[in-house]
Amino acid sequence: MKRSESEKLILVKREPNGIAYVTINRPKSLNSLTKSMMTDMAQAFKSLDRDDSVRVIILSGSGRAFCSGVDLTSAEDVFKGDVKDLESDPVAQMERARKPIIGAIGGFAITAGFEIALACDIVVAAKGTKFIDTHARFGIFPSWGLSQKLSRIIGPNKAREVSLTATPLTAEVAERLGFVNYVVEEGELLKKAREIGEGILKNNQDLVLRYKSVINDGLKLDLGHALALEKERAHDYYNGMTKKQFEKMQQFIAGRSSKKPSSKL
Repeated sequence: MKRSESEKLILVKREPNGIAYVTINRPKSLNSLTKSMMTDMAQAFKSLDRDDSVRVIILSGSGRAFCSGVDLTSAEDVFKGDVKDLESDPVAQMERARKPIIGAIGGFAITAGFEIALACDIVVAAKGTKFIDTHARFGIFPSWGLSQKLSRIIGPNKAREVSLTATPLTAEVAERLGFVNYVVEEGELLKKAREIGEGILKNNQDLVLRYKSVINDGLKLDLGHALALEKERAHDYYNGMTKKQFEKMQQFIAGRSSKKPSSKL
């Protein structure tokens, strides 16, 4: 039987301004994920990334949790499935996405939910939000990047503490360590995420895509090779510009430089 819009477990909404929303919508189960939800979520990100009208994606969860991880009643189906199937892997599709993804995280982001938050490009969290890694507690091996990404963001010692003890990482501490961009009141969560999205929309969208790509690809390399990658892509970009595009860029810069710069971040 086909679910109504309110009953769908992964909600997708597009706005005319270029912002799209993906919402994990299983609040009675704290947004725990089944295999079919993972597939639907992966396809949602894949579809939005292909949609030229979409410029920014905001990811959130319904109710009092962002995502409490994998639904343990379907754990065997998930963990014994093909973990290399990238088409049904939401984190893989998020990492492949060219569009910026803003995570609006409230309540709890536990294990798989923590990994999904780590796959966002920018993270806004509600006050009191807790990020918890329970892989070691329940004997689950990480496969969505938590063992590698967290240490690169907050440092290996703190990451080992969070993961090996299953100690909650609060939004406030995560902000100090550079994982969370902003901590806001719960009622301001989507508003702040949208504000950031609107800031992205004001910029050159081709450059936004290219900039996200060079940052994320460079993080996989040592600094020397990352700098070489930036130089190579800059060379290709400028070589591909026409004289008219250069003139348009110069006019735009001249117009912007005459305005008072904003100091707000």
